[in-house]
Amino acid sequence: MQKLVLRMNPPRVTVDNEDDKNTTRIKVESSNKRGTLLEVVQVLNDLNLIIKKAYISSDGQWFMDVFDVTDSYGNKVHDVEDRIADRIQQVLEQREWNFLMEYSIDMDMDVGLGVDVECVAEYTTIELIGRDRPGLLSEVFAVLTDHQCNIVGAEVWTHNSRMASILCITDAASGLGIGESDRIDNIKQLLHHVLKGNHESSQGANMAVMPVEATATMHVHRRLHQMMYEDRDFDNQNSVVEARSKPVVKLENCNQKGYTLVNMVCPDRPKLLFDTVCTITDMEYVIFHGAIVAEGPEAELEYYIRHSDGGTVSSEAERQRVINCLEAAVKRRSFEGIRLELYGNDRLGLLSDVTRIMRENGLSVTQAEVRTRDTRAMNVFYVTNVSGGGYMKSETIEAIKKEIGLYVSDEALDSSWVRPERASLGNILLSRSSRLLQNLGINISRSRNLCWS
Repeated sequence: MQKLVLRMNPPRVTVDNEDDKNTTRIKVESSNKRGTLLEVVQVLNDLNLIIKKAYISSDGQWFMDVFDVTDSYGNKVHDVEDRIADRIQQVLEQREWNFLMEYSIDMDMDVGLGVDVECVAEYTTIELIGRDRPGLLSEVFAVLTDHQCNIVGAEVWTHNSRMASILCITDAASGLGIGESDRIDNIKQLLHHVLKGNHESSQGANMAVMPVEATATMHVHRRLHQMMYEDRDFDNQNSVVEARSKPVVKLENCNQKGYTLVNMVCPDRPKLLFDTVCTITDMEYVIFHGAIVAEGPEAELEYYIRHSDGGTVSSEAERQRVINCLEAAVKRRSFEGIRLELYGNDRLGLLSDVTRIMRENGLSVTQAEVRTRDTRAMNVFYVTNVSGGGYMKSETIEAIKKEIGLYVSDEALDSSWVRPERASLGNILLSRSSRLLQNLGINISRSRNLCWS
């Protein structure tokens, strides 16, 4: 019966700039299958669209969503309406085709690890997760540099004293990935020791080298959410930073309708809807109805959910777990501190040098986005002082600027936004070492959105 519904009712996507004077309205209709909402929100996330409002309805066999979106500057989305519709349509049709034919087809879309999908055979992907500590990222990059590995892409998240990262590496000489060999085994062993640190037990420190077929369709932010959820980063959220900006999450059972109502209020930021939907999916719940309003400094999110077995939240322990997990979903990419940007020519050891200098100046990297296009490096670091706070002495920032010429935002970030849209500090001071600057190839550039798609 469901296959007949799919054939007779293909998915429909419309993009309208006339319904609302401030936003572009995207309407999505398709047959209802588990995971459809996450797929659609993921596409909007990858296109760097800011969701101002959303209405979700997926009872029965039909799914219908409405999203009011803007670009990253708060403007309507013009001239790319067809691209947006085609991208969502492609994802929905891919899912329906897979269901009908009962086999999986690899997605030929550039929404994977921040590099073109056809290049996945040319790098090796490493997943790391373990206890966070100051200098950890510097040690990881140093190991890879010592083994003549270039880091062509990386994403690093930290939350609640845990660190998760996905690294894409190549051999410095050949520019290709590193296959199974004594070399990769040695790298794995050393990275495991780095993650383990001074702890006698290696419990909670894990790494994996991913095969090419597993990374071809991997979505890096989706995978990082899964890694941190599996690592239980939602347990014991009691740090000072967490308490200062904790999201408000409330649950209530609607017994007559058979749903659990989830209400959330938290500072608005890009990708908030994606992060919460990811976590609800990872917890094995299904969103049937929902409404999201994010037109001011705060966002209000409302979800009507059921467990995948059809039940509602049935105990106080389960209720508290849902609350803790959604709080963690919001906080993983919320941030208080300073954003540092580095643009320039890539070279072996660049990231090792930069993170070492940060560590030597008492800064701790809490998030990182690393991308390489051809020979150009585009790196963003979110840093705090060693105690986890956003306050840093101006002398510390000036010392870093003098040493490596980093471009620094003039505003401290807070937990309401993942990344600012503008940054300016004036002229970069001359380096004390012209040779180091030449090696680093530092250039000044305006702040950009460098989030992997």
